[in-house]
Amino acid sequence: MQTTYLWHQLYLRRTKVIVLSFLLLCVVVKSNAQGYFGLTNNSGSDDKFTSYGFFLGVHTASYQLRYSPEFLNSANTSNNAIHSIFPKFTPGFSLGFIGILRFHDQVNLIFTPKIGFYEYKVDVNYFDGAGATSPTLSYRSEELVNEATMVELPVVFKYRSIRFNNTRMYFIGGGSYLFNSKAQEEINLDPIVTAKRDVMVEAGMGFEIYFKYFKFAPEIRFSHGINNLYLADKTAPEIRDAISSLRRKGVTIVLNFQ
Repeated sequence: MQTTYLWHQLYLRRTKVIVLSFLLLCVVVKSNAQGYFGLTNNSGSDDKFTSYGFFLGVHTASYQLRYSPEFLNSANTSNNAIHSIFPKFTPGFSLGFIGILRFHDQVNLIFTPKIGFYEYKVDVNYFDGAGATSPTLSYRSEELVNEATMVELPVVFKYRSIRFNNTRMYFIGGGSYLFNSKAQEEINLDPIVTAKRDVMVEAGMGFEIYFKYFKFAPEIRFSHGINNLYLADKTAPEIRDAISSLRRKGVTIVLNFQ
């Protein structure tokens, strides 16, 4: 009943393309900053206990889906209409502010409240005609879309390398609490119903690039949800028992200005 398609395997390469594009961007911007500006940023912002900024982000996000044991059981006839369910990565964007607490020149605590605009798309493939008993297997596909405007409150630790000329490399790691701006009653109208609140772990890396009056920091960040968001009792009966869990995951390229 379960079939793996080459098209969906190609989603694994999406992250590689994003990472390579991010690294190329960093190399180009870094070389330009060193070549054109040299040692120009002497504002002393790195020495302040608190500092601020803003950021813009573009992301691709999806659900991580796990089938229910009942769906995987070939003897169970309650889900025979469904052939397979595939979440899809979908682009979106976010924007927010940066608050920085400096514990050490190389260790900072970063708070980045933001608003994120998401679409979570899932392809549900149904057996067509006589279904699984048909001599010729055919199916129809239906795309389900959950739109969400999320308020996110990430808190991460940032470890930076020693400044070399006009650049620093850094790594981040931490967590984020987020909640949907819609009421749960409105979320219950989505084709696949999920919980209003979530907690995610986040990790990433980036470069701080010093210009004359500000710092620019391109960053790539990976996030993965901890909670099972799926509310089976609120979801449509035809797909309710096919899914056991849904978790958010995403990759974000962030452009920080400080």
